[in-house]
Amino acid sequence: MKKKVLLTGFDPFGGESVNPSWEAVKRLNGERVEDILIAAEQIPTVFHQSADILEKAIDKHCPDIVICVGQAGGRPHMTPERIAINIDDARIPDNDGQEPIDEQIAADGPAAYWSALPIKRIVKNMKESGIPASVSNSAGTFVCNHLFYRLMHYIDRSSSSMRGGFIHIPFLPEQTVDKKEPSLSLETIVKGLRIAALTAANHETDIRETGGSLS
Repeated sequence: MKKKVLLTGFDPFGGESVNPSWEAVKRLNGERVEDILIAAEQIPTVFHQSADILEKAIDKHCPDIVICVGQAGGRPHMTPERIAINIDDARIPDNDGQEPIDEQIAADGPAAYWSALPIKRIVKNMKESGIPASVSNSAGTFVCNHLFYRLMHYIDRSSSSMRGGFIHIPFLPEQTVDKKEPSLSLETIVKGLRIAALTAANHETDIRETGGSLS
């Protein structure tokens, strides 16, 4: 039986005209790869609304796996996230003008949730395909982390067999014309997300190999 993977990407924020997460995942919408079907939905860069829209997308698609994707401008790699933390602490306003500071995401939730994706296996498979990738140990405290936490909280509270996680991606080249930050091409990002979807669908357990950091 085919597995369904739901990918989500955000709309542009922070003055950008595009968001690479949505540009990439929409390329994969409806794609059938091996024994998986990929669906894609856009998520607003708005704290609580983002998770409400995600839950509606889950109800619509009934996926086996959910991979939320977001922009992390300044990172040189595609970075599967290890952990989501129970805090909103915005450095800039979201797209609805909200700028929560030191606010819990879920009063009834734990301090953090681990990703349920095989993050080190995803990184290994990306790197073997020539894609810059590494494990990230912080999803930040903006809407990306909020959505990641709410996804894992939803799975935990619903006792669902669905698995979920989050991947951050760099800027696109056109976003760095007036910046010094690194970027990856859209084609590379799409290829990496396809690998992530396949890896997550085919492997419930992760591998044990070096992937930590000193800071």
